[in-house]
Amino acid sequence: MSIVQSAKSRYSTKAFDPAGRLSLEQIEAIKELLRFSPSSVNSQPWHFMIAGSPEGKARIAKAMQGDYIYNSDKVLNSSHVLVFCTKVDIDDHYLNLLLENEERDGRIANDQAKQGQHKVRSYYVDMHRSELKDVQHWMEKQVYLNLGTVLLGASTLGIDAVPMEGFDSEILDKEFGLKEKGYTSSVVVPLGVRSEEDFNAKLPKSRHEAEYLFSEF
Repeated sequence: MSIVQSAKSRYSTKAFDPAGRLSLEQIEAIKELLRFSPSSVNSQPWHFMIAGSPEGKARIAKAMQGDYIYNSDKVLNSSHVLVFCTKVDIDDHYLNLLLENEERDGRIANDQAKQGQHKVRSYYVDMHRSELKDVQHWMEKQVYLNLGTVLLGASTLGIDAVPMEGFDSEILDKEFGLKEKGYTSSVVVPLGVRSEEDFNAKLPKSRHEAEYLFSEF
């Protein structure tokens, strides 16, 4: 199946088969997609929680209460659940960590290149932190780039998925002590095998026509 066919065939899974389990190879592939997603100036302002045990999924499902109770079964019946977390700040210590990683991985040719890389990245971070004052929103944009990578990648791996913002982030953050670790939860993504009872699997996709979307010059 081509990547275009995967994009056309994937959909937001509304019901999972609780007996469906992902293989270790599939989970490792998802982890690599998470690691290698693009981000602005290679900022990577994210962390991911992966729950595959009933206990772990039940802890995440605590955040699906009240108005979000309809999402609880998606979490509990999935094979695994991803929680995409966004950094709450991006400080100089973290910027230096990124630089050390790039040097370790062979992206830095010399001290001049190292200083240049640090200067460019710091410029954009400082712009969002001090001038535009939207650094949290900017970092969350990078997390959503990662989300898109994983959703499309999961479909190429034969994995069903659904992205969900319908949860109480305060409950989830408190349950896992995320704020103390410098993160906040942004998106929850159950992964697994669709149920035969999933109504959405039988519905055709609906998208804008190409003529509406594209201007070509």
